[in-house]
Amino acid sequence: MSEKPAFIEKQYLGREFIPITIRLVLAMFCFAAYFFTDERERNGDLLVVVGFAIIIISIIMGFLLHFRTQVQNKSILLNGLWTTRLVKIDLNGIIKAEKGQYSKYLFNNPVYNLHTKGTIRFYTAGNDAIHLTDRDGLIYIIGSQHANEFLRAIKDEMKK
Repeated sequence: MSEKPAFIEKQYLGREFIPITIRLVLAMFCFAAYFFTDERERNGDLLVVVGFAIIIISIIMGFLLHFRTQVQNKSILLNGLWTTRLVKIDLNGIIKAEKGQYSKYLFNNPVYNLHTKGTIRFYTAGNDAIHLTDRDGLIYIIGSQHANEFLRAIKDEMKK
């Protein structure tokens, strides 16, 4: 058993393009509303505070790890934020692994270990995902920004 993972990917909450854009537009709206308030009243000052708070929260979220994916020792290890449990997917029970699209929607919420309709989802950002089907028919959908390398590492581990 090797100690070195065949694949490691870290996905961060605040690095998705569309939510960053939304937060920056909100901050710009707060600054523009402050600029156009008359006589800089106390409520106008609140707009500046909210604008700076949005920017600071966006910066902090850029460093906030959502989950880490590792392919190691014929298994996939998914480790999430503080209180989430480690999820270990044994590759010996996987019958099919393929690359696909995570969702047909443009906007997707980040999820970790979401069980719905016979699937278990892990997603932070991007459009690509790896679809794993186990012997019981349960489908794991793991979003990845490096789906080709992730799939190659899974297939290499399954051959061992």
